[in-house]
Amino acid sequence: MSRRQVPRRTFLKGAALVGGAAALGGGALGAARLLGRSAPAPSPPGSPGPTATAQNKETRWPIKFVVYIMLENRSFNHLFGRFPGARNTTRVGAREGREVQLIRAPDWLPSDFPHDRPASLASIDHGKMDGFALTEIAATYAYSQYAPEDVPNWWHWARRFVLCDNFFASASTASFPNHLYMIAGTSGGAFDNPVQSPKVLDVRRNKGLAKTWGCDAPEGAYVTLYSYETGQKVETTRPCFTFETQGEQLSAQGIDWAFYAADEDENGYIWNAYSAVDAVRNTRLWDDHIRSVDHLVADIRGERLPSVTWVTPRYEFSNHPPYSTAWAQNWVTQVVNAIMRSRMWEHTAIFVTWDEWGGTYDPVEPARVDALGLGIRVPMLVISPWVNSGMIDHEQGEFCSAHKFIASNWGLPYLSDRVKRTHDFEHVFDFKRRRPNLLSPDPLPLVPSGPLPSEPPADNVGWPPAISFP
Repeated sequence: MSRRQVPRRTFLKGAALVGGAAALGGGALGAARLLGRSAPAPSPPGSPGPTATAQNKETRWPIKFVVYIMLENRSFNHLFGRFPGARNTTRVGAREGREVQLIRAPDWLPSDFPHDRPASLASIDHGKMDGFALTEIAATYAYSQYAPEDVPNWWHWARRFVLCDNFFASASTASFPNHLYMIAGTSGGAFDNPVQSPKVLDVRRNKGLAKTWGCDAPEGAYVTLYSYETGQKVETTRPCFTFETQGEQLSAQGIDWAFYAADEDENGYIWNAYSAVDAVRNTRLWDDHIRSVDHLVADIRGERLPSVTWVTPRYEFSNHPPYSTAWAQNWVTQVVNAIMRSRMWEHTAIFVTWDEWGGTYDPVEPARVDALGLGIRVPMLVISPWVNSGMIDHEQGEFCSAHKFIASNWGLPYLSDRVKRTHDFEHVFDFKRRRPNLLSPDPLPLVPSGPLPSEPPADNVGWPPAISFP
């Protein structure tokens, strides 16, 4: 990720503004400006908009909209380790063969932690799950856990809807492969993030553009591919794949879809997985289906969401360490609230997950399904009026599971063996429930953020000039 460092004076000015918002019950950054700014023009009068059209599409279940949100870099035990009824949780971790008491996690972590392929293997440590102390700071803060009052909205949704406590990242590695599993059920053999030298990174940075992991990466960017069977290196190639994705399948069936992500000049653009798909990034599908995440809430309110929506946030709201967990909660809260207040709610399933463990401790050894996965356990929340309220789902799942729900609901072929082998979440829903008994919407207030750092985080990626909340 590119590092556009912020001077201390600029950081403190922004931090003061955020602190004021937090005192008013906000605590997230620029949500009014970033989530509610003008969206594309609505459909002409008299013509059905995307939301109305989606409701007329034939589906297996009474779900006409899926919203699949992928956040960043937190393990299950880190966020839900104290949740009543969740299995295989603990307040005592293992560090290099010795027990260590988990500390209470701060809203802001002091730094990012190692979370690439080698870090994942070191953390798992041949199943001992005791290798998370990969830096001096990680030796303390990787072994941390949030209290219920720190994550009230995450926990509210877990109590009200469905929390999955046996859910894993698809890939035992960093973000890039896991985001590809989200849209394609495969990483195409990528076992880690693409590699770019400082000189290659400067090509886009000098144009005012954010780092990319896709087909639009400058010459010299590459990703190494490995065999899923043996784990052995196969080749290096540009991060621009030709495997089929679920978006392409939907388009072929006349089903509309969208991927909301950070814009090309915003940090977080790296998580737009479709940028690494040649048949999308270099065709009209890009213009037709890729949307600015800054427009998401406005599009929900304007009834412009299509049948299937994938969402990745801007970096600031992503929950990626060291950034605020309260900011991430508030961003997702605004998205969920908007859906609950819309006519979509009765027909919607929302999946909220985190793309990998981010270096934070979890005690559960991942199952080995091939040379790349599964990865370390992460949370998954399923929010819908049709779910079994208060259910803790113990079935083993991964990112391909929500992918399979989409395929099953709209009658799409399964794109990989991973997708075929996993469940499709049908078991967490009660589709025989009568409509008067559907779970009612309950929009939540925003949560206050914790104390802000007095200086920019070591891994800061920019501090927006305007911070406000409604």
